[in-house]
Amino acid sequence: MSFDPAQTPLLMLEGLTKAYPGVIANNQVGFSIAPGEIHALLGENGAGKSTLVKTIYGLVKPDAGRMELHGVAYSPAKPSEARRRGVAMVFQHFSLFEALDVAENIALGMEDPPPRRDLSERIRSVSEEYGLPLDPSRRVGDLSAGERQRVEIIRCLLQNPKLLIMDEPTSVLTPQEVDMLFTTLRTLSAEGTAILYISHKLDEIRNLCDAATVLRHGKVVGDCIPRETSARAMAELMVGATLQTPARAAGTRGEVLLEARGLSLPSERQFGTALKTIQMQVRSGEILGIGGVAGNGQDELLDVLSGESRAPAGTLFFEGQDIATLGPRQRRAIGLLTAPEERLGHAAAPDMSLVENAMLTGDPRMSLVRNGMLDWPKTREFAKKIITEFDVRTPGSHVAARALSGGNLQKFVIGREVLQNPRALVVNQPTWGVDAAAAASIRQALLDLAEQGTALIVISQDLEEILEIADNFAALNEGRLTEPRPAAGLSLEEIGLMMGGAHDMDTAHHAEA
Repeated sequence: MSFDPAQTPLLMLEGLTKAYPGVIANNQVGFSIAPGEIHALLGENGAGKSTLVKTIYGLVKPDAGRMELHGVAYSPAKPSEARRRGVAMVFQHFSLFEALDVAENIALGMEDPPPRRDLSERIRSVSEEYGLPLDPSRRVGDLSAGERQRVEIIRCLLQNPKLLIMDEPTSVLTPQEVDMLFTTLRTLSAEGTAILYISHKLDEIRNLCDAATVLRHGKVVGDCIPRETSARAMAELMVGATLQTPARAAGTRGEVLLEARGLSLPSERQFGTALKTIQMQVRSGEILGIGGVAGNGQDELLDVLSGESRAPAGTLFFEGQDIATLGPRQRRAIGLLTAPEERLGHAAAPDMSLVENAMLTGDPRMSLVRNGMLDWPKTREFAKKIITEFDVRTPGSHVAARALSGGNLQKFVIGREVLQNPRALVVNQPTWGVDAAAAASIRQALLDLAEQGTALIVISQDLEEILEIADNFAALNEGRLTEPRPAAGLSLEEIGLMMGGAHDMDTAHHAEA
């Protein structure tokens, strides 16, 4: 079976509306999805995509409007009811227990799991059928990010879904894993399963999806056939304006600001990756891009640079000073700032307001505390400046961090660090989960910092992002960092080799030359 636009809709939405205090998340949203159709849902951060898919999956009750599934009224009160009706969802953030194995995690997500032996056989059978190899007995903590996503997908496929919702499914995958996922989704589509696909990677949308619905400020503002529409045209439909391409004025590189010398450190995480003899230098005005498959030491590297993990003395230097034993607050005070990948719980305290979150990292450089007391007016002004300059969509600075969409919280976190005028800034996944316009804005802000003389380390799994803004590129693999090479002229094949652990590649490259 394949997608036929003339088919009777599998899912039909009409007039769906959902309001929260200060914002209308969905405003009269309506569209339909046919059996076997791969349908993209596009929109800026805060456009209402998450609210809409949570409504379809039974996590949110709409204020108005109606849905039909297979031509029958559909209004699930909870996810288990949605699953019984044939709707499954793979969330952007995995909900897995690392200490349990694959089969145990899958069983926890099933209403009535079969005996362990039968379940393991079904997992093997389904994973082979859909090209997602998975060992039911492997502990989840030992799996790569791509393999963990397979666990989530297999858990959904065991329910024989008629509609599969996927939220940013490729954000932590290698190009090879993306190809494998797309092959699986096309197989499901051919069998009649409809897929509602959310992604900010518009080239992927053009490659995979049959149709797209675009949301802006909670309303449907258009639709298109992705393969017949350019990525730029889709992005401009999302934002309602012409996109600006990030640009950087030519500048000179200054003195070495941040340097690691033979840095080795065991991971403090149970399933983490130890850092092994890290050597690097980052100069004033330089952007060093660091790529790698998730779980190869990115979090550990940011922790040791931020001071959350302490390195052995004599391994980490900032402006010539040994800072290995300095804590995070001391490092911030001298101008070494960081922004971690995990937004909620690490970069921001979920239940604190944006004002309070601005203070958490901003005080050492912005002097937000006087005589042990928080300077509320000054801190509010700082939070408002972040919100204004980085276009954070929120009713106000009083709102709790957890109330923001993922992309808007990311803009707040990056803006909070950029506006402190750092001497050096280390960011992990700076544009993860943000829309094309916001990504361009964040990248431009990083380029502007470099132009002003800031040394930057940008850790990212988005290779196009690294090639767009970085001067030099290095790859992390199993806690080892390759020798940095100029980003200009690097091919994706060369980058793939570096990410795969070809640590002697640079030597071999020069030998061949």
